Amino acid sequence: MRGPSILGIIVVLWLIVGAIAAGQRGYFSNDDTNCAEAGTILVTVAAGPLNYVGANPTVDCELPQPSE
Repeated sequence: MRGPSILGIIVVLWLIVGAIAAGQRGYFSNDDTNCAEAGTILVTVAAGPLNYVGANPTVDCELPQPSE
């Protein structure tokens, strides 16, 4: 039986570092999350360690409004 691959371990560590960066920026403390905030959290986690070398990914999205 083989253990976890090195690539899998690196991906998990990458995402953990990204989640730590999002937590340090206070992204998880807001109860009222909208599309842009959720997107920003996801791209921050995906950016991983790049957050510590100057990356500050953000998402700006607007959902269509329903017709009256």
